[in-house]
Amino acid sequence: MSGPLYFRPSWCPAWPVEWQRAFHLVRLHLDSGHSTPTSPGEVVHQGEDLGRWVRSVRYGWDQLTTVQQWMCAQVLGIEPAGEREAPAASCAGRQVDDEHQAARQFYDREGHLQVPRKHVECIVVGEDQEERELKLGAWIGNQRSRAATLAPERVEQLSAIGMRWV
Repeated sequence: MSGPLYFRPSWCPAWPVEWQRAFHLVRLHLDSGHSTPTSPGEVVHQGEDLGRWVRSVRYGWDQLTTVQQWMCAQVLGIEPAGEREAPAASCAGRQVDDEHQAARQFYDREGHLQVPRKHVECIVVGEDQEERELKLGAWIGNQRSRAATLAPERVEQLSAIGMRWV
């Protein structure tokens, strides 16, 4: 018999194990006397980019559960990003649009989104018909592993073109 989420044992959290692992690595980093990494590439530990994770937590605060928010604030001292800190949407938004276009193109051609990790998809973008090569396999894998922190709109977009989340 399972109870409400707040009775869920701490050893079996509702969020992905990747999120829990990154949380633990940031906690270890802080416990060893280092400051909170805030930029991608600033601290990479056991293959995990801690600065990228902290930034994704801060910018994706509203997608976290109440328990995740409490853990980040109380244990790690991480707060949500302020309105003035929002990343520049133009470049980041365009990259996501390109990746989504590549995913749709792959799905239309192959009939699924089981993209091999090393797959590179070539797309044509813009008025000047610029050709771009995107590491679609890696991006799809990253979207799956970050499903709990993705904006609901992105989850809906990817689900609509055949994304399987597990």
